[in-house]
Amino acid sequence: MSNTTKKLGNAGENLAATFLENHGYKILEKNYRIRTAEIDIIAEKDSVIIFVEVKTRSNIRKGTPAEAVNLRKQKKIIEAASVFLQDENFCDCACRFDVIEIISTGKDFKINHIENAFEVVSEY
Repeated sequence: MSNTTKKLGNAGENLAATFLENHGYKILEKNYRIRTAEIDIIAEKDSVIIFVEVKTRSNIRKGTPAEAVNLRKQKKIIEAASVFLQDENFCDCACRFDVIEIISTGKDFKINHIENAFEVVSEY
């Protein structure tokens, strides 16, 4: 990952956290990591724990930022969320998985908050 890409990603995560706070969310954690995965932002609103993946792009030539949150990435986020819920004793709380996609338009950023972007699917 280039230094420019990392800076863009960090700027996007900071913008997303501010966006969430401005919309009544309480930020519980940023960059929560387990050995195999990371969650960009963990927030709470209306007694719901929200796990947020932030994707920032400078253009959409390779698709929208949200399209980068594929099934493999979703499984990793769900795995980390499960650890967080157990470690913080939130096992009985409602939760959801959101994606915030941010597209840089030069000096400005366009933010799209996708609530319930994906769900945990039980495999039987």
